[in-house]
Amino acid sequence: MSFSKRSNLRFIFQSAPIIGVLLTSLALGGCSAVRLGYNNGPTLVYWWLDSYFDFDDAQSLTVRNDLQAVQDWHRKQELPVLVQKLKDLQAMAPRTVTTEQVCSVVSDLQTRLQVTLERVAPTIAAIAPSLQDAQLEHMAQEFERRDRTWREEWIDGTPTQRQQRRVKQIVDRVESFYGPLETAQLAVVREHISQSSFDGSRQLREMQRRHQDALRVLRELRNPKLSTSQASTQMRALLDRTLKAPDPAYRRYMDNLTTESCAAMAALHNSSSLEQRARLVQTLQGYEEDARALSKQSSSSSDAPPESAPSPM
Repeated sequence: MSFSKRSNLRFIFQSAPIIGVLLTSLALGGCSAVRLGYNNGPTLVYWWLDSYFDFDDAQSLTVRNDLQAVQDWHRKQELPVLVQKLKDLQAMAPRTVTTEQVCSVVSDLQTRLQVTLERVAPTIAAIAPSLQDAQLEHMAQEFERRDRTWREEWIDGTPTQRQQRRVKQIVDRVESFYGPLETAQLAVVREHISQSSFDGSRQLREMQRRHQDALRVLRELRNPKLSTSQASTQMRALLDRTLKAPDPAYRRYMDNLTTESCAAMAALHNSSSLEQRARLVQTLQGYEEDARALSKQSSSSSDAPPESAPSPM
């Protein structure tokens, strides 16, 4: 997985959690955990959403049922697509790649993400009319907590500390696919970070815009005069504004940031050894096997969900 895919998706999830809903297990983190994580996806995502909404009993039932339906759809429709994408990546892995090829992979993943989010958005639209003032206040407080966390990680501290944090995040992720990086490869990562146009303060402002946008739309959806189709239209518009910022300057900034990351990932991959590329192919094969097995598995035969909620994400 490239720098840009992980950083961009992480930003979407942190900055727009109201509609940034993707089954937790889709962010493949390690072959040994993929099947258990995917099968427990509806429960894990429910807990994540509940940390924002603090659902009542009726809302909980609606959300749980809808998330299970989304997973059933995803298992049948999206996992086969993921299997093919993983096969394509395996074919690319032994070869030299270009910045454009890496960015194409990023674009494909973002498209699949949007398709899944579009399946979840109606669930939020359905429960929005029943949201109470206390729940929206709870959500606003959670947004503020997430903003503080972003500030602590990507704005506070010295530039050197922030750069070191970003280098570690990237190296840890890349090494989970390629194995240990060589000194020259670590230099590629450090150079990418030192020259990156990443601006934590700018992204925080966009996060805050998205937070206020989400709260505003959810308040409007409590209007009893709105029809179901009108509510769905507003949620789709919110999703569009979340995935594509209204500000053209910010979109240019994100496009530039993505291109920088694609170029760095291409350079890093092209510097990899035969052993590292073989490790990458093996890792991708493991993910493919998991995705293929999960796509054939029915929800009734999946592993039982964990009995206790995980710590807040």
